[in-house]
Amino acid sequence: RRIQSDLFISIHADAFTRPDANGSSVFALSESGASSSAARYLAQKENEADLVGGVNLDVKDPMLARTLLDLSQTATISDSLKLGKAVLNEIGGINRLHKEHVEQAGFAVLKAPDIPSILIETAFISNPEEERRLNDDAYQNKMADAIISGIRKYFAKNPPLAKSKLARLD
Repeated sequence: RRIQSDLFISIHADAFTRPDANGSSVFALSESGASSSAARYLAQKENEADLVGGVNLDVKDPMLARTLLDLSQTATISDSLKLGKAVLNEIGGINRLHKEHVEQAGFAVLKAPDIPSILIETAFISNPEEERRLNDDAYQNKMADAIISGIRKYFAKNPPLAKSKLARLD
């Protein structure tokens, strides 16, 4: 938010108790709970380790502030799902997909109400074959290229809004 980002992407390696779990996944925020029990488990595990930044609404009426926040969050989730689908379509060419659609869960890192945000699980580090690929530079580059390609396809259809001032890295 400080640098006026157009997107937020959190990239992870998944893990599960069974070594045969495999595939890549993309998640967007859910307002109504997780899209699966696995998504709920993963969100709970990740949220224990993450801190969430808030948004300051300069509105005195709490009901108006809540309404504005809800409208912003609904639009942002819609954009996050579009971004997630574009990225998922690209990473599906690199690794088997754990789910064929963008999943939704209450990840704390995805809760910015004004920045389209996704969480990518690149592969299962608890799966010996996928762990080997995750450690391979060529696989990492292919995954990075696929993510970038998905972002570019998303922006081609959904250009970012003009910012009121230039982003600065201090």
